[in-house]
Amino acid sequence: MASPPLTELTDRARDIFRLVVEGYLSSGHPVGSKALAAGGEINLSPASIRSVLSELEALGLLAAPHTSAGRMPTESGLRLFVDGMMQVAEPTQEERTAIEQRLFEPGPVEKALAATSAILSDISSAAGVVTVPRREPRLAQMSIVRLDERRALAVLVGQDGSVENRLVELGEGTSASALQEASNYITARLAGRTLGEAARAMQAEIASGRSALDAASSELVERGLAVLSQDAAARPVLIVRGQANLLDDEALRDIERIRSLIDDLENKQSVSELLDSAREAEATRIFIGSENRLFALSGSSVIASPYRDREGRVVGVLGVIGPTRLNYARVVPMVDFTARSLGKIIG
Repeated sequence: MASPPLTELTDRARDIFRLVVEGYLSSGHPVGSKALAAGGEINLSPASIRSVLSELEALGLLAAPHTSAGRMPTESGLRLFVDGMMQVAEPTQEERTAIEQRLFEPGPVEKALAATSAILSDISSAAGVVTVPRREPRLAQMSIVRLDERRALAVLVGQDGSVENRLVELGEGTSASALQEASNYITARLAGRTLGEAARAMQAEIASGRSALDAASSELVERGLAVLSQDAAARPVLIVRGQANLLDDEALRDIERIRSLIDDLENKQSVSELLDSAREAEATRIFIGSENRLFALSGSSVIASPYRDREGRVVGVLGVIGPTRLNYARVVPMVDFTARSLGKIIG
């Protein structure tokens, strides 16, 4: 159900709606008319407040989980609040400094990515997620060096000087000349290409019979390609931290929903695909409940922002996944700042 525009709400209805949403996001509990009247921000009787709450419920913005439990925002209500009423709380200088100190600690990029997901989890009290940049270096050379009768080491050298090693199983009786021929063949097709590009070119040549390799060398190249392809597929696509945060006292009252959410988070490929839908966003994106199919059953929200390398190219997405009662006003600007900070150290 689409939410009505804010202009359709009276000032009184808008104020009461805002207080209900803010109260729910703060406590996780439905907000009743007595609590609103006692808060002192609305000069109305509980009976008059109940009348407005009923109107907001009829509009699909609020719902009552139980007859006498007060009201809580629906997904449509949360969307209206986030898009039109939320006042974001920008990170303080102390918070900015703390985030940057944790991100800028010496170490490989993977360490910074893990720190990022932990930071996001800490600031949201939910799960922090970061997609790993899908970047393949341009390769310059590959050598296959025999270790023993049945094993060899494929040594890949990147144009940036990086070196990676992969273990390759050798067929019985593989000769030194076959190793050399395979190394020369692969190197000739690696120059300036990523591993994936080179692999596709070599597979096409071998499959069409256009390669000048003998049978032993051809088999060795195919074995090497299989190992390299498996290695690429096994690389992590997502780092998740803070699943335990989802098991707070409030969440335990709805354990089935939380179990569903944790199961969803285990499907890292699907979570990565969801986050990737935010890659082209100009600003932080918010998915609430059933707005995303992956977390529809668990009724969860996703706050996601793309992060860029120092040249301004989008290389990944980071964010927060948790219950719909996330503190959006605080978490959204923190996610945005963390994305910009991470971009300063991604080459």
